Amino acid sequence: MEYITDYDSVLGRILLAGREDAVTGLWFYGQKYFGASLEKENIKREIPVLKSAVHWLDAYFRGENPSREFLLKPKGTAFQREVWELLLEIPYGEVTTYKKLAEKIAGKRGLLSMSAQAVGGAVGHNPVSLLIPCHRVIGTDGSLTGYAGGIEKKEQLLKLEKGRSIF
Repeated sequence: MEYITDYDSVLGRILLAGREDAVTGLWFYGQKYFGASLEKENIKREIPVLKSAVHWLDAYFRGENPSREFLLKPKGTAFQREVWELLLEIPYGEVTTYKKLAEKIAGKRGLLSMSAQAVGGAVGHNPVSLLIPCHRVIGTDGSLTGYAGGIEKKEQLLKLEKGRSIF
């Protein structure tokens, strides 16, 4: 059974989803792919793991770099999960590019190259945004591209992580 709860952030309302042992989803209301991996049958209840995620979000939106003391279990393909694991390696306040992520995956697999577009597709389908920091991925030219929550939110999240006021 999957449980859900809402969270009101400075950037808009967020839906959190989880099981007893892990967070399985975090989406801004109205974002692309909203609730795509959410089970049809769910119960609105703030279980302990979701309470922990709410505390994490409170600290994050205060401009802190909180440690995560709960598990994440996003639903996706093996390739998507591989990309999401790389996203977890991007330090708070820093960014990387789709191209660099593709090069890392190619290197791990012993390939000469990997499609940055394929990586971008996996990044875009991240069902646990913020907690898996897909907002920290930018275009090779430094442009803010491809955030399911919207480019404005991506820009605000990156400003927040740089210690700048977002409102």
